[in-house]
Amino acid sequence: MFVNNTRNLVRSSFLQRCKSTLVVAEHNNEALNPLTLNTITAAKKIGGDVTVLVAGTKCGPASEAVAKVEGVTKVLVAENAAFKGFTPESLTPLVLAAQSQFKFTHILAGASAFGKNVLPRIAAKLDVSPISEIIDVKSEDTFVRTIYAGNAILTLKSKDPVKVITVRGTNFPPAATSGGNGAVEQAPAGDYASSLSEFVSQELTKSDRPELTGAKVIISGGRGLKSGDNFKLLYDLADKFGAAVGASRAAVDAGYVPNDLQIGQTGKIVAPELYVAVGISGAIQHLAGMKDSKTIVAINKDPEAPIFQVADIGLVADLFKAVPELTGKL
Repeated sequence: MFVNNTRNLVRSSFLQRCKSTLVVAEHNNEALNPLTLNTITAAKKIGGDVTVLVAGTKCGPASEAVAKVEGVTKVLVAENAAFKGFTPESLTPLVLAAQSQFKFTHILAGASAFGKNVLPRIAAKLDVSPISEIIDVKSEDTFVRTIYAGNAILTLKSKDPVKVITVRGTNFPPAATSGGNGAVEQAPAGDYASSLSEFVSQELTKSDRPELTGAKVIISGGRGLKSGDNFKLLYDLADKFGAAVGASRAAVDAGYVPNDLQIGQTGKIVAPELYVAVGISGAIQHLAGMKDSKTIVAINKDPEAPIFQVADIGLVADLFKAVPELTGKL
């Protein structure tokens, strides 16, 4: 019995020493996407060394910023023309090469379009099951995620030798951007150009407003606004708060606003300090994307609208009268 206990203790200590996590950074070569900082926090909660992979064309500024993040042990830098556009076809073999060399126990990325594009490919190549959008870490092999559009919470234990995970950033605080002293090294070299796809160009929407997933205040509109022109009411109110503007799927499907404003299960997941829902009924799909907001204010003329069930403050009123009045008083 004593021998078995000793073996278990040795095995536990060995696993504790061997735990190591690779975080695939999302950035634009010059600065980190804030979601990467939330992902690093999740990696720290798993335990062990945290290595961050920064791949791009001229990503020196981004790699320098990562090295200063608290809790980062090592930064792997890969600069190559093949990584222009950050296509998953070129990034996947790079991550696999890093995994082959360093034998990470966990590979993480934020649950953004970038992370959801890259990590399932990596999981398939490693022949493991990807774990999507975790909201908590219980232990090195046990994680929490939502299912059924956020109506149920699942705790799962993975038996795979390598855990490939996307992280819902709204459930983890960002890691401190100072206080770290990570060693910067070159990532494994190789020919990572892909014949399957080629990055041509991208057109980014330019806006002076905060990005939705990082905004502290969001003013969001639904089908109750009746037209895209009426979203000007929300833009005027958002200007008073310095807020971002979002929309429900119904408003996007109706063509009122572009789909990059969509909040919900199939849109963006947000958790601002203040979320103002205007003319939004509160479908399950939408609630899944915003119910973790710190304070929710709902304005709707229907007192039975489901949005009031999650709202901290509710106003039953005609939005076409209430919103201009609110804007005028700010």
